[in-house]
Amino acid sequence: MVDVTPKDPTHRRAIARGRVYMQPETTSLVARGAVSKGDVLAVARVAGIQAAKRAPDLIPLCHPLLVGSVFVNFRIEDHYIEVETQVDTVDRTGVEMEALTACSIACLTIYDMCKSADRSMVIGDVTLWEKTGGRSGTYRRPPAADAEPDSPASW
Repeated sequence: MVDVTPKDPTHRRAIARGRVYMQPETTSLVARGAVSKGDVLAVARVAGIQAAKRAPDLIPLCHPLLVGSVFVNFRIEDHYIEVETQVDTVDRTGVEMEALTACSIACLTIYDMCKSADRSMVIGDVTLWEKTGGRSGTYRRPPAADAEPDSPASW
């Protein structure tokens, strides 16, 4: 592990986004709350929050942090659900891995809850969008990265 003990604790934030691509009928089921397993987005939100707090148990050499807050939000489009996670802490190292883990697990939970309706779903685009705090300062994904990627259906 990297030694972070000489560092001073500072406020740190990371934002990650990912997408679960699916058939429009599946996004409609999620939006209407008609998926047989239950409220997809509520369960995915709780899963993402739990995952952020468990990142050091899953990722070797990842420092355990006191996670101050976790937000998990969703945007439903015709062919995908976008997951955005934000993790904050006041600590000696960043929360990028916590945000990315939360995003990934929320996406996996959406897949799990919707798989009976759509086995063709694809999880993708899990990316760090922003990080603030610490010695390296602020990172924001460049604007060109905001462009819509081709959907998995066109691969």
